[in-house]
Amino acid sequence: MDTATTALLTDHYELTMLEAALRSGAAHRRSVFEVFARRLPDGRRYGVTAGTGRLLDAIENFRFDDESLHFLSEAGVVGPATLDWLAGYRFTGNIWGYAEGECWFPGSPLVVVEGSFAEAVVLETLLLSILNHDAAVAAAASRMTSAAAGRPCIEMGSRRTHEEAAVAAARAAYICGFASTSNLRAGQRYGIPTRGTSAHAFTLLHDDEREAFAAQVAALGRDTTLLVDTYDVAAAVRAAVDIAGDELGAVRLDSGDLLLLAHRVRAQLDELGAVKTRIVVTSDLDEYAIASLRAAPVDAYGIGTQLVTGSGQPTASLVYKLVARSVSDEPDAPLVPVAKKSPGKPSHGGRKSAVRRYDAEGVAEAEVLRAYRPDAEPVPGERELLVPLVANGEIVGREPLSAARERHARSREELPLSATQLSRGEPVLPTIYE
Repeated sequence: MDTATTALLTDHYELTMLEAALRSGAAHRRSVFEVFARRLPDGRRYGVTAGTGRLLDAIENFRFDDESLHFLSEAGVVGPATLDWLAGYRFTGNIWGYAEGECWFPGSPLVVVEGSFAEAVVLETLLLSILNHDAAVAAAASRMTSAAAGRPCIEMGSRRTHEEAAVAAARAAYICGFASTSNLRAGQRYGIPTRGTSAHAFTLLHDDEREAFAAQVAALGRDTTLLVDTYDVAAAVRAAVDIAGDELGAVRLDSGDLLLLAHRVRAQLDELGAVKTRIVVTSDLDEYAIASLRAAPVDAYGIGTQLVTGSGQPTASLVYKLVARSVSDEPDAPLVPVAKKSPGKPSHGGRKSAVRRYDAEGVAEAEVLRAYRPDAEPVPGERELLVPLVANGEIVGREPLSAARERHARSREELPLSATQLSRGEPVLPTIYE
């Protein structure tokens, strides 16, 4: 993040809870929080873990500097004793989580935070804001790349969301198989390949379409992508091939009946000898539109608004709940499970382990959550899902973005085939509590 500290990217009530707990003496009780979703967003068959790498950076920068402390003091958010405690804040606990790119299901403990109540509670808002956004985009991106069936998807939603959300969205999309992004900051920050050529404004700037195409080809080469739907598509395709020849890289369609136009343009390109010229389609695509174009001669998809807004589900609805706490503030005091009983919002108490169970053919068949035991032995046919992210305050879970990208491909591949269906349905794996 382009910020010196992430400490104030939080809600007021996190610090008022902290102040009250410091006064009562309960702030130093060892506590375990879990991040999970009670249910998947409507129509989703699985979720995708995303934002973990960004979260680790944010935790590392979670420091209350002088400017932050001055604001809290002037605003009267907390008193002097709490300000003194915040001045020395460093998370010294442990965090485990589903590795980035891993699929998840209702109840899955995506992140497990263990530390004193004081240390852990102040991370809630920051943690949820990162994971809820990135996981929502990732779930949409995964459905889109699945629907694309191997054809490249280009992320191009920067103009449809907050400027920093655009960078995070590009990252989440890349994890889930998108080939590139239009966002240069995402390219700089995360090494994601960037792509882009021209918009309708470039064509309209010139006296005619041929002049615009000639200028673009002269600047970017014959392998460029020419936007051919500013005026008349058929005339534009003829001009494009006339100017760039059969080395023309691609043409882009951004409006109209994309299915019909793709077939017509493909036939026209072939007749003109541009048999290697690709067809890229854009225009407010979602996973359903992509699936409907599967039989069309489309070579790549450019996707913006629907991706960065989660394709109708802009949050993963993740929550951060206390599931266990010690009976006193003694370091070795035993943990006891705690759980909400609120109607419609219950939680399962106790720290948990999470494994994925497989059938004899290696297809995932259940998400299994059981009470955590440090001495538990691996069970044949199961895979442990929680990995260390922070150990005694030190970040240990950083990894290249390519690792998360490869992991998601494997995780999605091991799910039952019905996971890729776009029709509404229940989670593709049941969650079993043992």
